[in-house]
Amino acid sequence: MGGPYLSEDEVSAARAHEIVAAGEAWLLDVREAYEWEEVRSPEAHLIPLSQLQDRQDELPEDRQILVICHSGARSRMVTDALVRADFPAANVAGGMIAWESVGAPIERGAGPAGAVS
Repeated sequence: MGGPYLSEDEVSAARAHEIVAAGEAWLLDVREAYEWEEVRSPEAHLIPLSQLQDRQDELPEDRQILVICHSGARSRMVTDALVRADFPAANVAGGMIAWESVGAPIERGAGPAGAVS
């Protein structure tokens, strides 16, 4: 880790969980609300890909952003766009599938975006 930001633009789910748990990154979930309601990280902030352009002002400019989706494809596109816009962003490889498989904390069930169920 060079300074406060990652030098790589993709991290494993296990590494992402470590960084988020240590409070060193802001976890951005770019899935749709129905996906969020099924399963999510309790530390994640939901801004669906379809709303990202209109909600870009909600992104921290001074913190590492880790971008996650279901499998890593949408988050890869978002990460590339954020890096081009000078945000310190990295993709979580494998998305929520990998996040859950490494035993990182998850929540399930319907609830308002951002609320702990």
